[in-house]
Amino acid sequence: MQQQNALFLESKQGQFVVRKRPVPTPGTAELLVKVYATALNPVDWKIQQFGIFVDKYPAVLGSDIAGEVVEVGQGVTGFTKGQRVLSHGLLTENQASYQQYTLATSTFSAGIPLNLTYNQAATVPLGLDTAAVGLYSDTLGAGLTPPWMEGGQGKYPGKPILVYGGSSSVGCYAIQLARASGFSPIIAVASRIHEEYLISLGATHVIDRHGNSDELKKAITGTAAAPVEIAYDAISLPDTQQVSFDILAPNGTLVTTLQPVVNEGQANGRKVVATYGSPHHPANQILCKGLWSNLEDWLHRSIIKPGPFEVLPDGLLGIPEGLRRMKEGDAGGVKLVARPQQE
Repeated sequence: MQQQNALFLESKQGQFVVRKRPVPTPGTAELLVKVYATALNPVDWKIQQFGIFVDKYPAVLGSDIAGEVVEVGQGVTGFTKGQRVLSHGLLTENQASYQQYTLATSTFSAGIPLNLTYNQAATVPLGLDTAAVGLYSDTLGAGLTPPWMEGGQGKYPGKPILVYGGSSSVGCYAIQLARASGFSPIIAVASRIHEEYLISLGATHVIDRHGNSDELKKAITGTAAAPVEIAYDAISLPDTQQVSFDILAPNGTLVTTLQPVVNEGQANGRKVVATYGSPHHPANQILCKGLWSNLEDWLHRSIIKPGPFEVLPDGLLGIPEGLRRMKEGDAGGVKLVARPQQE
């Protein structure tokens, strides 16, 4: 049986170690992918530090897959051996991305267009799915009409939207989806150094996140000509949630990426929804299937653009240091990418 290198979290709240494991065989509706690039996500260091989300150890982590199709499973259409693909993985030993070969669910995979590299493609899956579910899910989001559905593109002209944490990976994709949905103005709260980049993605206004709460609220409401009915807080700390919630119009919706801490009893029918970006979640499968079936075309046409990234040294061995940097806030507004084939 063919062997490969994989990065294992050895035990709950334990250490990472690279060792051998078998290359898995694709089942029905699966692809075997040779992983050339994988992005790091905050959930991975949280799993190590807090012992959450994973109950079987040793565990392989990582959700963002970019690589080459090595084998096509039964019942798969639209993918061929040798094709470059990106995919949203799953935190199981055979389907996670911190290894040299992984299984990808064909439904949540897409071809990588010629205008993108593996490194760029690896930055897309988790961030984009989290932004999309938060905006468009009826159960785990704001319930808007997705722009890939009939009548969805440009559906919300003249409606303001707030994206708090606009320069985060999720925030960048939320801005781009908001643009595809026709929102205007698109108000991003972020550091001023990211202003030019966020405007290139579709933000119409960038408000400096370093102001105090009252200054931020005044700047947001002063920018929006109409009441803000939708806010997406990609940071979701207590103070960012409070600012986002306070500026909402009556019956408005705040989407958070962490558990809500604001008091919904503060009036006027406003609600808070904690999103969950896995396309594998039963509540998300139909929605995300629609997104993924359009993704190659959208990436090719730059409707969705990958964000800035930094490639880590030392392949799989470089991931633990990258996760440490993310935990300590030392990733500098870029997505960290590892190259599992690099020995």
